[in-house]
Amino acid sequence: MLVSACGFHSTSAQLNVTPPAVSISTPTMQPTSTPADVELIATDLQIPWEVVFLPDGDLLITERTGQLIRIENPAGKRVVHVIEGVQPVGEGGLLGLSLHPDFARNSLIYLYLTTRSTSGLVNQVVQYLLQDDRLSNRTVILDGILASNNHDGGRMAFGPDGMLYITTGDAEQPNLAQDTRSLNGKILRINPDGSIPADNPFGNAVYSYGHRNPQGLAWDAAGQLWSTEHGPSGLQSGFDELNLIVKGGNYGWPLVRGEQIRAGIVSPIIQSGASDTWAPAGLAYLDGVLYFTGLRGAALYRVALVDDSVADFKVFFKGKYGRLRAVTVGPDGWLVLSTSNTDGRGNPIQGDDRIIRVNPNFLK
Repeated sequence: MLVSACGFHSTSAQLNVTPPAVSISTPTMQPTSTPADVELIATDLQIPWEVVFLPDGDLLITERTGQLIRIENPAGKRVVHVIEGVQPVGEGGLLGLSLHPDFARNSLIYLYLTTRSTSGLVNQVVQYLLQDDRLSNRTVILDGILASNNHDGGRMAFGPDGMLYITTGDAEQPNLAQDTRSLNGKILRINPDGSIPADNPFGNAVYSYGHRNPQGLAWDAAGQLWSTEHGPSGLQSGFDELNLIVKGGNYGWPLVRGEQIRAGIVSPIIQSGASDTWAPAGLAYLDGVLYFTGLRGAALYRVALVDDSVADFKVFFKGKYGRLRAVTVGPDGWLVLSTSNTDGRGNPIQGDDRIIRVNPNFLK
């Protein structure tokens, strides 16, 4: 079933949900939009990967090619920082970005980037001081994450506990995901200075394991951590996941996928099945709803929650803006999305890549 209204699309989805099963309603007709429902706030970016709001309302954006962009609010002057050592190889480059929880006082930012070491490509978490539109005090606080053309992870966010959480891909070596000594195929958790929290489950940076290529992090109102994850590609494509993350949990890659169940493995809350591919990226939480973007899916997905179960699932903007990468909640409570059409896998149009602002009241 396809329902359209003024160019915005919502499609029903047939989900594979691990027990206990949840009721998925069919989306109804969307209300008529107005020009204020969706606003274009920045254009002509080069593979934007993460979008973060500064305390003054300005945007801070990473471009995978190695630039950190500050855009004044309202959209105007751009300040461009070229980040040293970035290697934009395959899916790698300048990826995740997070502000220290006390950024207004200490001006610390964190970047996840791909660079080259004596042993080959690696991903690092690097801390900088950002003051007066200048970067200084470069400090590598986490190293040793293997990089590859594909499966580099890269999302970062500070949790309610004040710790920095980081997603890493398996670097195209699936067995690393099951090795709790490896930093690949994991969700990591570190202190803001890069040290290891005393209550981490394995005595290192690893918080959960068995991940293929997680690219979204968000906490709900109860403080529970959620993550999106890419399923297999090629002939076995599909089985993309939305996971509820628990400390020390094993999420199964490469041992299980989709609806497969195995002792000791945490099953996804929802997954796309074999007939659909979301290629999920960014993830955000707002008022009882998780929103995640789709790259190959070229859509915004809305997951309404009741406790830790899915009450409703809808798909918006299918194909309208192309590949969607980042999603965040702005200080005004609106969603902000980035496209990823210039990454070599999309079909860019004039103005790509773009940053788009969306009224969440329209996404019902």
